[in-house]
Amino acid sequence: MSTDLEKKNKSSPPLDFDAGEEAMDLDEAMNASWGEVFHSCCVHTPQEWGMIFIGVCACAFFLYFFLLGLDVLGNGAKVMTGCGAGNLFGDDTNPVAGVMIGILATVLLQSSSTTTSIVVSLVGDDNAISVEQGIYMIMGANIGTSVTNTIVAMGQMGDGDELERAFAGATVHDLFNFATVAILLPVEVVTGYLNALTGAIVKNAEVKDGEKWTGPVKKIVGPLTSKIIKANKKVTQEIAQGKKTCEEYYPIVCEDGVVSKKTCKVALIACDSDTNKCPIFFSPDATKNDEVVAGAVCFVLAILLLFICLLGLVTVLKKMLLGVSSRVIYKATNLNGYVSMVIGALLTLLVQSSSITTSVLTPLVGVGVLPLEAMLPLTLGANIGTTMTALLASLVSDNIDSLQVALAHLFFNITGILIWYPIPFMRRVPLSGARFLGKMTRVWRGFPVLYIAIVFFLIPLYFLGLSSLFTQGTEGWTALGICLTLLTAFAIFYTVFWCKFRDGKQKMVVKFHNRQRKNDAISTLADDMDAMKRKLQILMDHTGAPADEDVEMGNFEMEDQALLKEENTGDDELSEIQT
Repeated sequence: MSTDLEKKNKSSPPLDFDAGEEAMDLDEAMNASWGEVFHSCCVHTPQEWGMIFIGVCACAFFLYFFLLGLDVLGNGAKVMTGCGAGNLFGDDTNPVAGVMIGILATVLLQSSSTTTSIVVSLVGDDNAISVEQGIYMIMGANIGTSVTNTIVAMGQMGDGDELERAFAGATVHDLFNFATVAILLPVEVVTGYLNALTGAIVKNAEVKDGEKWTGPVKKIVGPLTSKIIKANKKVTQEIAQGKKTCEEYYPIVCEDGVVSKKTCKVALIACDSDTNKCPIFFSPDATKNDEVVAGAVCFVLAILLLFICLLGLVTVLKKMLLGVSSRVIYKATNLNGYVSMVIGALLTLLVQSSSITTSVLTPLVGVGVLPLEAMLPLTLGANIGTTMTALLASLVSDNIDSLQVALAHLFFNITGILIWYPIPFMRRVPLSGARFLGKMTRVWRGFPVLYIAIVFFLIPLYFLGLSSLFTQGTEGWTALGICLTLLTAFAIFYTVFWCKFRDGKQKMVVKFHNRQRKNDAISTLADDMDAMKRKLQILMDHTGAPADEDVEMGNFEMEDQALLKEENTGDDELSEIQT
């Protein structure tokens, strides 16, 4: 089997989208020349050029609505969870709680940029929180932003191979951020590295008022999104600052019954200041629950739109790449890692969101166009790009602390890259972890849902609650926190020991694999049983045999099997005695 695969790779066949990632020898794939790449890219018949033009137009169509879905998803999430996310901020938090607040707020708001802007406003609002606390929240926001492309990867659940590759490509972002926080969080607590470095940089800096720069993609997608739903970020910021409660924004009233930006008092759903019009989901008499429901509806519709566009985009890409040599594709996509970082940063600067960049790249990993090794530097570049947008915003702000927080975000990601990327051995940590998580989706399709629920919700909520026990100021709560901390440390230690020395990883894979087989069997059981019952009924009608005879025959067969088993057992015992 493996020799046949090697022969196919050597003969440079069309790209096999159903083959696993291990089926591609990267060293051999890179032997293709740039002349072959140019020939495959630019030498075509007029009929082929026509099909390529249609394919490019189809990709642009699906990509536009894919970006629209991401924008609606973010706005719907902000409306749905804006009040709850705002209440997470503003308290005097410890470092662990700060990281967990950043994760939860970003997951709920579906935007690290929004979380960062809230943190910046809190730091600048008469120091509602300190710069140090803001840095911890920025660390959490860096983790939370990776949930979007993880959700997008689930759109390829229909194909096990594509899901494995796509989920690995999505989670390499998660693992890099988790690994970086695991190192820099204790370093920051002990030394104050980021706070001291950024404080020294902004010591004599000057900032000025101005307008926030908006990327061209936002300008293309934004107008249509504003007609559907537009989140009012000001509500979340003011709730976080403690200026208002969510209930104080309601009820919504429009003067003289005219629905417009100038005449209506808005809350979670805002109106467009450029057109003076309100979106479709805006209601002049809405309550808080009405707007939360509207946000939830938009969130669900956006998920459906994302999956539909993802299916169309993947289908078109497969047809366009059909017949193209795998060696040529890997040669074209395996650029120098540092060049890929620059490309990732520029793309993110263009679309104003690292989530959009990684979400667009994830399907390419799924269909096999982009290898996991090439996805890593693009993801790291996207992390740098999203900090540049915050930095540009802070440069036109009148607050020096906002510039310091934006710089802390930038140097956090630069430090992470210096730790994990220049040394090839260190790259194995996020890459190996992502491959393992990708393989878990093959043995159980429901694993991505479990992963998102545990990693982005349950773990942050648990550690947020655990850290809050130490801030209650009573001995009882502190003692409970110490006990739970010791139990948590023991559970983590035992889990690592079980996986490394008790073959726990393999046992877990087998368990998930058996679960998936059981689910597959159950899903096909109903159809099989109905067909079997129909055939049995036809046979009974034809022969005239009563149903009881079938039961009796089944009992006779079971008795015969039991007797045969006893005879085999006796033969085994006799052979052991003779031995």
